Amino acid sequence: MTTGTLITQIIDYAHRADPYPLYAELRKQPVRRQDDGSYVVSTYYEVRNLANDPRLSNDTSNRPSGQARPGQPAPESGLPPSFIFTDPPVHDRLRDTINRPFGPPHSPRFLDGLRGELAKVVTELLDAFEGKDQVDIVEDFSYPLPVTAICKVLGVPREDEARFHVWADALASSLDPRPGDDSGQEKGQRARQDLGAYLSGLIETKRRHPGPGILSALAPTMTPADLEATAVLLLVAGHETTVNAITNTTLTLLRHPDVLERFQKDPDLAVPLIEEVLRYEPPVQFVPWTTALADIDVAGTTIPKGSPVWLMLAAANRDPKRFEDPDRFDPDRKDNEHLGFYTGIHYCFGAPLARIELHVAVPELFRRVRFSRLLEDPPPYRANAVLRGPRHLPVAIEGLTA
Repeated sequence: MTTGTLITQIIDYAHRADPYPLYAELRKQPVRRQDDGSYVVSTYYEVRNLANDPRLSNDTSNRPSGQARPGQPAPESGLPPSFIFTDPPVHDRLRDTINRPFGPPHSPRFLDGLRGELAKVVTELLDAFEGKDQVDIVEDFSYPLPVTAICKVLGVPREDEARFHVWADALASSLDPRPGDDSGQEKGQRARQDLGAYLSGLIETKRRHPGPGILSALAPTMTPADLEATAVLLLVAGHETTVNAITNTTLTLLRHPDVLERFQKDPDLAVPLIEEVLRYEPPVQFVPWTTALADIDVAGTTIPKGSPVWLMLAAANRDPKRFEDPDRFDPDRKDNEHLGFYTGIHYCFGAPLARIELHVAVPELFRRVRFSRLLEDPPPYRANAVLRGPRHLPVAIEGLTA
């Protein structure tokens, strides 16, 4: 099977529910050249090393002419690339600036201070399960929570949160590489324009009348365009990935009743369990937007300068050369240095927030809800191959505890 055939199948929706056999086939050759000149890297050590290699660029200007980057802002958006699509020193300057109000060492209690508010949201969402015999975990639980969290981080008024749901969907779809189909890019572009217009007004309001959230903290130190681009990134990084992480954790536990029974008796299992889900069913499956700045020798193959490179995180997370029995879900797994949140300087900026949301939401979900069974397995998945997760997760429940 050729690399092009494998990648086509991985992107094909028909394989969304279980791409892992395709990843196993891909790993037989750690580095593969596609027909379009891109290189696909799928084994753990090679992916990790490349992600930490300064010769691999995220900067949009380094992509060869005619090679589109999924999620790349079009010139007419009026926005610069977000810091995830830049290289040092620009990346380091922007990320350091943004990190100051977001987390340690400058604001060590900001994210932790959200726990109480997020716990209230979780309680409200679960209370709404009362009297129902079936629920959709995505629509009724995992989708509403992260958008509330990221809006609180940014300082978005509660009444505007519903608009962020629509924008987040469109922006996430624009990250999905679909050769010959520009509809996702066009939809994402419209969402960027609408979101940009909204954020421009909100940032100006925050500049004049500071309030809670990082937009107020960053408004005096960043240009409006950079701050808008950052907010767009955080909406995707802080919402879609966490929706997938919560939903994937729920689905994985319901498929492994023995582990679920242990977890319900021992809430302390949450930490290793969630980390294992991030390895086993990562919310970001691969990174298809990097470019080689020089010839790079990887596992006996030379990736030429200027070549687009795809880093297959989900394939690397199940590499038997790194993880013993990698297709087995095992919360007791030791040395679980997975790539679920990537690695290197582009390690997921929203990872600390995502982990807080997971640790607030998942234990309470399984403490209060008496699950009966999955109503669809596999469930219907989102179209997006990069940010892979169920679009719906219908389950039968037998009731709710206080």
